[in-house]
Parts: sequence; C-alpha cells; structure tokens
Amino acid sequence: MYRAMIAKDITALSNVLDDSFVLVHMTGMRQAKPAFLKAVRNGTLNYASAEHESIDVTVSGDAAALSGKSRVRAAVFGGGRHTWRLKQDLTLIRKDGRWLIALSEAGTY
Repeated sequence: MYRAMIAKDITALSNVLDDSFVLVHMTGMRQAKPAFLKAVRNGTLNYASAEHESIDVTVSGDAAALSGKSRVRAAVFGGGRHTWRLKQDLTLIRKDGRWLIALSEAGTY
C-alpha cells in the first residue's frame, strides 16, 4: 500500500483496496476509496517515504487484522513535508483468494 502511495500508482493502490475501503485519518476524518485515490493522485496526500518499524498480522478465516508502526514522510492537505510516527491498523478481507484492505485507521505513537 505504501509503495503504491509513494509512487502515486493509482492502479496498484486501487487493486489492494476493497471497494468498501475507508481511511480514518489521525484527525478522525473519514475518506472513502474514491476520495482517497483522488487525493493521492492530485497530491493532496503526497507521500515521500515509509520506514516500517513493526508489522503484526492476525488471520481468522477470511478476515485479517494488521497493525503496523512506521515513520512516514509526507506533505498532506497543503501543509509542509513532515515525518510522522504513524500506527496503522488495517482490516483486510479475503475475496476470490486475494487479500484486500477494507479499513485503515491511522494514529500516532
């Protein structure tokens, strides 16, 4: 997901997100898949790098939870470029043998 966000590869990003995808920003703002993809494409969300510190995954049938901590460098919503210590909690679902991200909740740590 982060590689596609950094590269602004909207096709790759769209392919890992379920159509029901919602991003909950650390501010609490909720962004559905179409709005999120548009914001990455037009630079409203402009990701430069992500260094992952930890990634934990729990799988239960066709659902999975991923919790990761990363240092993410980005310029968002017209602000300057900053590095955030982001905790990302993802909910994934398995459809047709593929894992897709249905929910991403971001916060700091």
